Amino acid sequence: MIKFENPQGYIEITNNYFARLVGNAAQSCFGVTRMVNPNPYHSIKSIIKNKASLDNSNQGVIVKSINGALVIDLHIAISYGVNIATITDSITNKVRYTVEAATGLKVSKVNVHVDALN
Repeated sequence: MIKFENPQGYIEITNNYFARLVGNAAQSCFGVTRMVNPNPYHSIKSIIKNKASLDNSNQGVIVKSINGALVIDLHIAISYGVNIATITDSITNKVRYTVEAATGLKVSKVNVHVDALN
């Protein structure tokens, strides 16, 4: 849960909201085939949590709040033959813009990890 203060009071935004927002933004970019869980713990957790759901947009997304700014880690799989540097730049820009426009929070860093090729 990410909590910040504005003139009217405190606002709390769940990590699940951020994960879905960031996951949908990343998956809409050209060349991204799916989101990938970063380690076995996250894989098992998502299987148990989303057993009936086929939506995997929140997998592979880790959002942290550091000194009032967000740091986002993405783990993705991309299509074979596409330019990795171009895709990661596109994802970084799209995710930063989407999160800042939807929440008003500053995104200090977006780390894109390419974990698989399809």
